[in-house]
Parts: sequence; C-alpha cells; structure tokens
Amino acid sequence: MIRRFLACLALTILPMSAQTAPADDLLDALRVDEMIEVMRIEGVDYGREMAEDMFAGGSNPQWEALLTKIYDADSMQQVVRAGFVQAFGDAPADPLLDYFAGEDGQQIVALELSAREAMIDDGVEEVARESYRALQGRETERIEILEGFIEANDLIEANVAGALNASFQFYRGLIDGGAFEMTEADVLRDVWGQEDETRSDTREWLYAFLLMAYGPMSDDQLRAYVELSATESGRAMNRALFAGFNAMYDNLSYALGLAAARQMQAQEL
Repeated sequence: MIRRFLACLALTILPMSAQTAPADDLLDALRVDEMIEVMRIEGVDYGREMAEDMFAGGSNPQWEALLTKIYDADSMQQVVRAGFVQAFGDAPADPLLDYFAGEDGQQIVALELSAREAMIDDGVEEVARESYRALQGRETERIEILEGFIEANDLIEANVAGALNASFQFYRGLIDGGAFEMTEADVLRDVWGQEDETRSDTREWLYAFLLMAYGPMSDDQLRAYVELSATESGRAMNRALFAGFNAMYDNLSYALGLAAARQMQAQEL
C-alpha cells in the first residue's frame, strides 16, 4: 500500500484556523505522520526492487539519492495533510476525536501502525495472506465483521481506484521523461488491463492486513469501531484519508516514473 523529487502538485498545509484545527488534531490522533514514515520505507524498498528489473546493474548511488528525494517524509506529510483538511471540510470531528483519545481508539491506531510496519517484510506479508486464504469460504464471526467494515467504507474499490490512478501517473512520468512514447489511450488501456488482478490482490492484502492488525481486539471492540466508521463523521474521515493519501501516491508515482526514465537515458549514454 502508496509516493517529491519533482512533485507535480504544489500542495501545502492550510493555515491553522478554527475550521482546520480539528482535522489536524484528528490526523495527530491517528498518528498519520508515523504511518507515512512506514510508507516512506515501503516506497524506498519498492524503488530498489524496481531498479533490479528496469536498470542494468540494478540500483546505484545515483538512484538511491533520487529515491531519498522522492520519498521525502516532510513533503509526503504536507500533501496528505492538505488533501485531508480540504476533503474533511466541516465534517463533525468531535465523535472521532473522543473515540481515538480513548483506550480502544489508541489500541486501533497502534495495531494498524504495527501491522503495516511488520508487513514491510515480505515473509510476514505472505504469512498474513496465507492466514486469510485459510479462512476463505468460511463464514467466521471475525470475517463477517470485517466484511461490514470494508463495505461500509468501500475500501476495496477505493484502494483499486487509487492503485490504478497511481499506475497511470507512473506511466505519465515515464513518458514525460522520454523513456518511450505512448498515447493516453494506450496508457489507459494498459492500466485498465490491470484492474482484475489489482482488485484480487487488493482484496487479499486488505483482509490479510485487517486480520493481522485487529487480531488482539475482541469482536465487541471491533463492532464498535465498525459502527463509528459507518457514521457521517467516520465516512468523512475515510474519504479524507483517501483524498490525502491518493494525492501523495499520485505525486510519488509520477516522480518515480520520471526519475526512472531519466535513469534509463543516463545509462544509455
């Protein structure tokens, strides 16, 4: 799961005011900056893996320096916070702040952060996926609760849309950087050709992540969280999180494609 080398959107944090303060407080309660640091590590790791496939000789000091510029935590945080504040707007934040200030809310955030960090390790991710596969076709209480959570927040479709948009931006970066020539229609056809595979992989990863993250929680605790996520405030929070993180991943994907194109050209000289 998402990446400011040359960021294509000049988003900045809006000035603090009575309207924006609750949204910023909510992001702090969600420990979003810590989650972005995990995503930064994920992104750098992905960039290194990509280099093995795309560049002769794999990664090199120049590419490592570019990855450091692209996956800059401060810039990533600015984009996410700006997108979140704008999308959250005047939605009621008090119910969310009250929940995430409490014991259950703090536990939810800590568990999600810990699971995302652990799943950076490919071996841990595969174990989590295998745990979900073992439950497929079985209507357990936990799976039923998670299905309600995913449906209430449209998590699969929202994640698929975000992934396809990021893929489109990566192509744009490659094309703008001169790696190859493609029409927009060709790019769209290629990206949409990934839809089924992306949806299947997203579904498996999402259930694997949620099962792992919420394992220590009781069913009653989890139901209360699902109920909160289905409220006006909860839906507004999730929409705003997608707005912020999708903007961040679009920026990162374009920058990564642009940097990859220039790296390939440099190797050809």
